[in-house]
Amino acid sequence: MTVEVAPPTAAQPEVGDTAPADAESGRAAAKERKQREARARKEILAPVAGTLSLASLIVAVASVCAVVPFLLIVSACRELLNAQVDTDRVWRLLLIAVLVLVARALLQAVALTWSHAVDGGYQLTLRRLLADKLTRVPLGWFGERTSSEVKKYLQDDVDALHYLVAHARLDFVGSVTVPLVTLIYLATVDWRLTLVLLVPLLVYALCMKKMLDEPGRERIVAYNAAELRTREATVEFVEGIQVVRAFGRAGKAHSVFQDAVEHQTESVRRLKMPVMTVQSISETVVAPVFVMLLVVVAGLAGVGADWLEPLDVLPFLLVGLGLGSSLLGLGYGAQALRTAGDAALRLHELMQTPELEAPSSSRHVFGRDPVDSGQQHAGMTEGQNVPAGQVRFEDVSFGYRADHQVLRGVELELAPGTITALVGPSGSGKSTLAKLLPRFYDVDSGRITIGGRDVRDFATEELYRTVGFVFQDVRLIRGTIRDNLRLASGEADDAALERAARAARIHERILALPRGYDSEIGVDATLSGGEAQRLSIARALLADTPVLVLDEATAFADPESEAAVQDALAVLVAGRTVLVIAHRLHTITGVDRILVLENGTLVEQGDHASLCTAGGVYQRLWEINEAALEVVAALDGEEFGAAGDKAGEGTR
Repeated sequence: MTVEVAPPTAAQPEVGDTAPADAESGRAAAKERKQREARARKEILAPVAGTLSLASLIVAVASVCAVVPFLLIVSACRELLNAQVDTDRVWRLLLIAVLVLVARALLQAVALTWSHAVDGGYQLTLRRLLADKLTRVPLGWFGERTSSEVKKYLQDDVDALHYLVAHARLDFVGSVTVPLVTLIYLATVDWRLTLVLLVPLLVYALCMKKMLDEPGRERIVAYNAAELRTREATVEFVEGIQVVRAFGRAGKAHSVFQDAVEHQTESVRRLKMPVMTVQSISETVVAPVFVMLLVVVAGLAGVGADWLEPLDVLPFLLVGLGLGSSLLGLGYGAQALRTAGDAALRLHELMQTPELEAPSSSRHVFGRDPVDSGQQHAGMTEGQNVPAGQVRFEDVSFGYRADHQVLRGVELELAPGTITALVGPSGSGKSTLAKLLPRFYDVDSGRITIGGRDVRDFATEELYRTVGFVFQDVRLIRGTIRDNLRLASGEADDAALERAARAARIHERILALPRGYDSEIGVDATLSGGEAQRLSIARALLADTPVLVLDEATAFADPESEAAVQDALAVLVAGRTVLVIAHRLHTITGVDRILVLENGTLVEQGDHASLCTAGGVYQRLWEINEAALEVVAALDGEEFGAAGDKAGEGTR
């Protein structure tokens, strides 16, 4: 029996083909990145392209003016070497040279001042555009990024564009115009010596190409990542120093920070060391001393061979020495240009970030014809009015990635004037479901309606006047207590602020601050986690939205505050639709309805009493909750008992 061996196919490359394939894919990726960066620079700089072109024209004229005085000095020297010197002509040439230098300085100053003024206005406009863009991206976009990353977009990357706008094009025009004019002039003097002068320029160009290759770009990307890691480690080290010292782990925290610093140091070494030799060669070959030595040697050889007059060497010594300095300026700006290019690419990608879907007057859902937004959609009689606060999730599916669904086919309804609790194991999708209602993200399929209207048909301002939310992660702005409360309602008077604060049981704590409601957060108002949470609840209550989402809103509250807030919510729920995401089940035993999520699917619903005996997920969670409470109670009893024993020993 014979066995036939199939030859390797395109889908199954031989082992030896792996390296070339990897190299080819690397080159393709590098080429594609360069193209994306070029497009990004073009689009980012489009608003100022015309102005920069005019400024570049001024720089080109100024660059010509930078060469002309040397040509006039060469003519003056030739005149001085004549047998019959015309001193008046020499003085005229020198005077014209001075005037041209003055004109060159003025043109250069005008161009740079103009480009910097354009850059200042452009940065302001760009920051406003970015800020406006960030108001339209899904709020979940911010949850996926640290504050350092967002700050890098608005601050660091915009600052990095300064060189690209104010200097890059002007420096390039100047660095190209000066050598070009110089070489054209020198070629009219002697083309052979001009070719000799091109040698250091070619060597410099090859060295620059070597320094700007893609591996070098990858090292820059690695350095930027290391720099971001160090910045984040610094923030974490400062913010967490109290906790780690309290547990005697300051050394561990310091080691994390030290590792980040050492990683950045290593990134700097990898970035700089491979190009140090090449950079040294490039700077040496265009240095005035080296160029002068080359011109003198070649000039002496030419004079000795009788194909060059001694006086013709003079222009090369006066004018040719300036070639290197103009190119060096271009080389020194290469790093800033690359950094600006990377920043432009990131900002361009940010501007391409998908935004929340704009409101639509009509929408096809589940293959049905569009219906009026004020009417009930699936499952209700046409023309029947829907309560304003009724919330429905209709076959909702969602995933943060296309290959992983967090929620699958969720169907639920929240009735006005009721509190509905959403519970489930960790990772079941509770917080994700809560964030879909205020459109932190848009659903992948299905829809969410409020009062019969798809949430995607609400304008942003209208949606947040309809849906209020309080999440575990409390965000307070820098400002006074009053400023933080008035975020919910800018027209609210002091009486309204006080009512909301009293309802959230934070009013007395505010009055105890040095300046009451005018106390500034972080200056004379330091709030605990529970106090900050109650302040955010007061802010949500002040907004007076018909729909309220609470994602473990009492997570950081002490038991007394927690009970007070629960009582306040129970009183204020009339006419509202309340969805509570709860982990501590004993806090939601009195709600109207409990929904149970597991693996992104709604598996149970009912009240506390019925679910506790249903033998399902909720009963298991409740038993775990009860066991945890018993352990806590036992530990508290042992602690107080030990304290009593010690106190008794002290009295004996």
